[in-house]
Amino acid sequence: MTSSCTATWTDGVRYLHTSGSGHTLVTDAAPPFGGGTAPSPMELLLHALAGCAGVDLAMMLEKMKQPVAGLEISVEGERAEEHPKVFTKIRMRVRVRGDVDPRKVERALNLSRETYCSVSAMLQATATIEHSFEILGAE
Repeated sequence: MTSSCTATWTDGVRYLHTSGSGHTLVTDAAPPFGGGTAPSPMELLLHALAGCAGVDLAMMLEKMKQPVAGLEISVEGERAEEHPKVFTKIRMRVRVRGDVDPRKVERALNLSRETYCSVSAMLQATATIEHSFEILGAE
């Protein structure tokens, strides 16, 4: 399987990215570096982790016949002080809405982390990733 993207400079430190599948997004540097109009590339790594885990969780909980009414994934990362300023610690908090079995949520989260989420597997090379979850119950 091959993935691709092209980044085209627009101005300042902002780029327009086009994926091989034709989707686009914009990145920019943080305000101290002349940006601030779009997520930074490092923020996109956190978005990618949340999205990857989210896909896994939604699919697995559905297969486990869990009545999920909502999923929210928050990710926060700490970076090294020196260059390259890689993520060294990441905390991911999953909030599940619905009358779901906590053991099945934990199982799905562990399967995502240990087996299926490619983004998690790559980030674990430099960062400790902590996972937690909360079940909010059905509304």
